[in-house]
Amino acid sequence: MSLQSPPAATAAADLPPGPGPGPGLPPGAELSQGGAAPPSAEESGEDEEEEEEEGEKEKEREKLPPIPSASSAAAGGLERGAKNQFSTFSNFITTINQKKEGIGNRNSPTQLVIPSIKNVRDLPPICLDVRQKQRISIDTLPQELKAPILPEPSLPIRTKTVKDFQDDVEKAKSSGDWKAVHDFYSTTFDSFLEINAAFKKDTNPPFNTIEDSGINAKFVNVVYDALLNTPQDVQKSVLKGIINGLLQEWKGPRTKDDLRAYCILLQNPQFSNTSTYVIYAHLLRQIAALTEADHHFLVHWSKKISQRRFKQLVDRLLQFISLRLFPAKPEEFPPMVKCTWWIPSATKVLALFNAANSLVSPPLISYTDFYNSTLDHIDLMEEYHNWQCYGNSHRFSFCQYPFIISIAAKKVIIQRDSEQQMISIARQSLVDKVSRRQKPDMNMLFLNVKVRRTHLVSDSLDELARKRADLKKKLKVTFVGEAGLDMGGLTKEWFLLLIRQIFHPDYGMFTYHKDSHCHWFSSFKCDNYSEFRLVGALMGLAVYNSITLDIRFPPCCYKKLLSPPIVPCDHNTLVGICDVTLGDLFQIMPELAHGLSELLSYEGNVEEDFYSTFQVFQEEFGVIKSYNLKPNGDKIPVTNQNRKEYVQLYVDFLLNKSIYKQFAAFYYGFHSVCASYALLLLRPEEVEILVCGSPELDMSALQRSTQYEGYQKTDLTIRYFWDVVLGFSLDLQKKLLHFATGSDRVPVGGMADLNFKISKSETSTNWLPVAHTCFNQLCLPPYKNKKELKQKLIIGISNAEGFGLE
Repeated sequence: MSLQSPPAATAAADLPPGPGPGPGLPPGAELSQGGAAPPSAEESGEDEEEEEEEGEKEKEREKLPPIPSASSAAAGGLERGAKNQFSTFSNFITTINQKKEGIGNRNSPTQLVIPSIKNVRDLPPICLDVRQKQRISIDTLPQELKAPILPEPSLPIRTKTVKDFQDDVEKAKSSGDWKAVHDFYSTTFDSFLEINAAFKKDTNPPFNTIEDSGINAKFVNVVYDALLNTPQDVQKSVLKGIINGLLQEWKGPRTKDDLRAYCILLQNPQFSNTSTYVIYAHLLRQIAALTEADHHFLVHWSKKISQRRFKQLVDRLLQFISLRLFPAKPEEFPPMVKCTWWIPSATKVLALFNAANSLVSPPLISYTDFYNSTLDHIDLMEEYHNWQCYGNSHRFSFCQYPFIISIAAKKVIIQRDSEQQMISIARQSLVDKVSRRQKPDMNMLFLNVKVRRTHLVSDSLDELARKRADLKKKLKVTFVGEAGLDMGGLTKEWFLLLIRQIFHPDYGMFTYHKDSHCHWFSSFKCDNYSEFRLVGALMGLAVYNSITLDIRFPPCCYKKLLSPPIVPCDHNTLVGICDVTLGDLFQIMPELAHGLSELLSYEGNVEEDFYSTFQVFQEEFGVIKSYNLKPNGDKIPVTNQNRKEYVQLYVDFLLNKSIYKQFAAFYYGFHSVCASYALLLLRPEEVEILVCGSPELDMSALQRSTQYEGYQKTDLTIRYFWDVVLGFSLDLQKKLLHFATGSDRVPVGGMADLNFKISKSETSTNWLPVAHTCFNQLCLPPYKNKKELKQKLIIGISNAEGFGLE
């Protein structure tokens, strides 16, 4: 299967990848791409023709945004302080229409300004010219091109402080008179200008930089924290004001005050309630339709939000998407056909937060917090095929935004994609055989690997090299001279034995670093790197055949493995080269990384005290060799001024250049099996989980899914066993898992995917437990008491290395 590499990569983590139609990949799409277009002008016109016979007042009301019926209010009201339901938005918008004549009195807390009711139905659309632009990386956008500086209108003078507002709230709670608080909320949220007047730190400075939004975050937080505990009329006045701001007829680019207003409105806790989703959807739609430069500002401003509130914003967007996909009460929302743009808009805004999160080190929240497990229950393969067929065109697919798809869902996509490739390759082999009038053989449908235990590595290398065309078929392993069918156990044993031999220090391919407990590629030069290709193919076969391997590579390895994620057609293109940092080196060689870190922070004279040059030395087979980090590096001293460059070049040399040929062979081996557009969906951390499993253990989940042979789960020995195991430290639990399965990590599907079995061993209770790692099976003698079981189990799992495989 030949896959072509994408064009120039874009750096932002939020960029939706896309394979595009045909062999090539389209340019990276911007955040506004891929969404279903909002209702067209023709559709709006058809609705209006049907309503011509109705009264003028009714026609105007129908032009407003879709409003849920009275039954759409969510049970229980808002999260806190909302004992009654909101009245439907239809009712209070009707009231607004009746008050249009009072449009001049802007500061009235109960009035809402609607500039032109004729232009209400369609809020600003997601502009096609914005959607079709090539995505500009938020990290590389030149400062002078990031956004036009528009003159901002003068703001009303608002002098209320946090202390003043808190005093007003306390007085209202004690007296029951909420007029002052009501007036504040009504005025503040009446328009974007008023929002800025209330929450902008200083009304004079323009705050046009990405570093400072100019928002008084403390005041915003205090106002929103108090909002849900106010009476219903106060909360409804805020929603009326937000509608007023969203219904303005926008012309031309947004000002920075507009962006500030969007940033503030997104944090409104009222949007956690389904009864506000129509307003929330239109807010998200307008933000998604902003220009690339405006998105740039919002991303950088968002990274300044506190961790707790950032997480709340992300959770709110994920909940919005989930409830639109699977509403508990469908009548709460407009029909899906009339709001197909809801989910694309929310996903694009979520992409802004994902980009903001990736700009912070360490991230504000884990990348797994962006997963939406609801998507595990939709037709993922349809999403994947749409993405393959249409790429980042106007047709929306969640695969354009892979950060929202959980690793479990991605594994399903990769497995099914692998199965389809397996079937396709096997079918082609069968057709070729029949076309040559040869008798079909069932073995031709599989990748049959026959090896001798005494020549495991060489035989495996020969078999995989000879059968390179069959790598995408289902794997079956046979050990020469041994009877038995491979039902999965022999395959797993082959992986375990081969990995152990290849990664043994005496083999010389990999160096084990005790400080970091991981392997790294040996930099020794050799004539043939085919064995590194074998290791890559093994990893690919493991992912392709859903086998978890006990491999200890650092995270940097998986980052390099996806550089690029699709093998380039031009074999002169460098592969496996990625941006590496001192943090990457810390994960492999912490002692060396610490020394380089000390060099960076050294306060003395680096040149005189260290007397180093841009030249490094490595020992290869007992011979010391020198390498220049840059031309004439042996003549360039390391100084206080150039030490950062020295450290970066040294790290790049260690993790990229010195092992390039080894890693390139490894890269091509992996992709010879796993060449798939599905790899574009994965983060490096997710590739590691697919290869090695997850390090997070849940022994209670293992207990629930364990099968028994010769025992019942109520037997005394089994009860003793789980009492002991659940009381183990994490280290002992990992040792038990490694003892029984060959790895201390959990498959992507969780403990249930282990198919763990406890069998009764009819041996003396003086014996230790025995494990069949190929079948994830633990053979347990019927120990007489818990103390004896715990003692024998700890001895067994703590001394299992070197016992050999059963």
